[in-house]
Amino acid sequence: MIDIRPFASLGAANHGWLDAHHHFSFANYHDPERMGWGAIRVWNDDTIAAKSGFPPHPHRDMEIVTYVRSGAITHKDSMGNEGRTGAGDVQVMSAGTGVTHAEYNLEEEETTLFQIWIETDKRGAPPQWGMKPFPKDARDGSFQLLASGADDGSLNIYADARIYGAVAKAGTPITFKADPSRHLYMVPSGSILVNGKAANARDGIAITGEEQIIIEADEEAELVLVDAR
Repeated sequence: MIDIRPFASLGAANHGWLDAHHHFSFANYHDPERMGWGAIRVWNDDTIAAKSGFPPHPHRDMEIVTYVRSGAITHKDSMGNEGRTGAGDVQVMSAGTGVTHAEYNLEEEETTLFQIWIETDKRGAPPQWGMKPFPKDARDGSFQLLASGADDGSLNIYADARIYGAVAKAGTPITFKADPSRHLYMVPSGSILVNGKAANARDGIAITGEEQIIIEADEEAELVLVDAR
């Protein structure tokens, strides 16, 4: 099954400093048909104005992945971690027993990012945070593993999930081998075909029951894909 969820159908909330679009029920947006996808609980498409951001707030027992699409986000938390994550790079936070963090756009331009929450498989774990740069040319024409619950050199989370990034070029298909029992969710930055089904920029693509995914781009498109239980 491949279900295309048009960007215009997503939940939305504009707070001035934050223009948020919700792929799944979140905050004041509630859709009983979109409560999550497998272990994926939240996928927010956020635009954060310059010199603004999320003030300190708490989380616990959730895996939180931030994929920065443009600009940069600066993180600070109650564990003493601080760091700046730029476009194309990723930061992860396992909230575990509890952590307070802030995420600010300290840049002179707006920042766009995906905020992805995945249900943890290790409740009550010590909280952790990590970030890592990922050169974009390493994902031209193929998927690059960015974070996972395995000890494989990517950023570590406490969940049976894998987060990938890719850049699809027009005229050069990308193939992804899938497990039909898994839940995949993908968002492209441009128009693509997924096993022949058309999706536009920032649409959500929910996939399950497929053994192979073939992605064909009409134009260069950045792809973010989560493969979860």
